[in-house]
Amino acid sequence: MAYKNIISIVGIVLLAFFSFLMLRIMFIYIPIKNDVGFLQLKQGYIDITEWRIAFFTHVFTSILALLAGFSQFNKSILKSYPKLHRGLGYVYIVNILLVTGPASLLMSFYANGGLGSQVGFVLLAVLWIYFTARALYEAVKKRFKAHRIYMIRSFALTLSAITLRCWKVFFANFTDIPPMDRYRLIAWLGWTLNLLIAEWYIYKFVVQRNKNIL
Repeated sequence: MAYKNIISIVGIVLLAFFSFLMLRIMFIYIPIKNDVGFLQLKQGYIDITEWRIAFFTHVFTSILALLAGFSQFNKSILKSYPKLHRGLGYVYIVNILLVTGPASLLMSFYANGGLGSQVGFVLLAVLWIYFTARALYEAVKKRFKAHRIYMIRSFALTLSAITLRCWKVFFANFTDIPPMDRYRLIAWLGWTLNLLIAEWYIYKFVVQRNKNIL
């Protein structure tokens, strides 16, 4: 029990830290500015209305997916406050399916680094939306163990918002890989490793213990 509590505390601390960093990034764009932060690299697209709307939508709403998604794996909330669990779950799902997910998909077609990066980000957005929609479907059908599997996959991709930036810092500080090559690597590493870890966890701790759920 003590070990699990320590893991939970570490997880909360890490979530708080990375959420703070994401908020700092978000505040760079308040009030709306077209020539700061990441937008300095996207001046060729800033006049495309749909891309600009998608970018600011993603910037200002993606943190909701991170925070609401994290709450879905808190057993205390699930057991003691099931209505809160469902409410935050709907915030997570609606945000991804109707707001952040579509915005991310549109942005992915304009990713830096050419076709290699664009394909990586398109796959990330499509799988993110699919896993989230499937998690909702399984919950509606009351197949809650299958729902958990798809939520794990969905949240693993949600965490790419953090891991993308971690890989960016790593490559910038510890390698001599040129910027655009780094970006192409990050477009894939930022989410594929997350998904592989999620699949390992699902197999090890969900499927093997509940072989009749799929």
